[in-house]
Amino acid sequence: MISEKKLGFGLMRLPSLDANDSSKIDMERTKEMVDKFIDRGFTYFDTAWMYCGCKSEDAAKEALVSRYPRDKFTLATKLHADYIKTEEDRDKIFNEQLRKTGVEYFDYYLLHDMGAYHYEIYKKLDCFSWMQEKKEKGLVKHIGFSYHDGAELLDTILSEHPEVEFVQLQINYLDWDSEGVQSRKCYEVATRHGVPVIVMEPVKGGTLAEVPDQVEEMFRKHHPDMSVSSWAIRFAASLDNVAVVLSGMSNMEQLLDNTDYMMEFHPMDDREKELVKRAVEIINGNIAVPCTGCAYCVDGCPRNIAIPKYFSLYNADRQEVKGKGWTPQGEYYDNLTEVFGKAGDCVGCGQCEGVCPQHLPIIEYLKDVARYFGK
Repeated sequence: MISEKKLGFGLMRLPSLDANDSSKIDMERTKEMVDKFIDRGFTYFDTAWMYCGCKSEDAAKEALVSRYPRDKFTLATKLHADYIKTEEDRDKIFNEQLRKTGVEYFDYYLLHDMGAYHYEIYKKLDCFSWMQEKKEKGLVKHIGFSYHDGAELLDTILSEHPEVEFVQLQINYLDWDSEGVQSRKCYEVATRHGVPVIVMEPVKGGTLAEVPDQVEEMFRKHHPDMSVSSWAIRFAASLDNVAVVLSGMSNMEQLLDNTDYMMEFHPMDDREKELVKRAVEIINGNIAVPCTGCAYCVDGCPRNIAIPKYFSLYNADRQEVKGKGWTPQGEYYDNLTEVFGKAGDCVGCGQCEGVCPQHLPIIEYLKDVARYFGK
């Protein structure tokens, strides 16, 4: 399906003229970045309705579509459940996306931010059949969805919708074995269904570009000429079933770095994989809640609270770069609360603490999680 080089340009964090307003895109710098990206042989661009204050699709038209022949690039965009209330809304947004981007068709079209709650909306409004109709009419070449939820639901969706041609997952080495994000488990589900994966958040929005000094020294010692963030992108790109790794590049320095090592991509060798595992151990050594994810605490919980998953998301979010703004962990938390009790639903019965092998003060930790994700 996808024959691109393995690096895609995510048009979510474009250079801005105003640090407090992402809609004020610096178009001249964006054009320079698009030119360099294409000049180096890369073709995949990813946008969405709400990116950059709903201006990313317009920027794609100005910087890319209006300046290059259609066969020089592939473009992906998305339909988000929060913007549709009726079946008619689907076409209203789709037609506006065609107008805003200036293309006659999209190479890849996704249902955005699939999870337990949004899946019900997409089913109610028959969005999977609607996407298939767009494909049959030649308005979309390939259909898929982006996903922020657990592996079990992903398996259900892919089983119920074999027409899906790809899935976009959050995959990075820090979330790979996370019980909250479940990167590995979701990747394995997609692979088992024979569905190619497009990776988002490979650097966790910049978090894995600013690692602890010990990790940076370890990486630099092994590859003196490679950036810290290259380890994150190469980790994701080294997975066999990954077709494209998206990087939300916001300046030319990031673009030049990414394209340098991805032009002639070499998968990680065993030694590099071991160093990444060690990096995860070091980074997780300072986690807020030292939960091992055994899940003994879940059975018997009167409020059906997903305790280990919430702790995992809490730990992951506290590791994010300060001042980053939006992070995906809150979204994972909200999706889980559609199925499980919220952290704040805890009644303090103590059943969980009585069976915890680590003897953690779970009740107090759940209060921390409730305050954190409830803000």
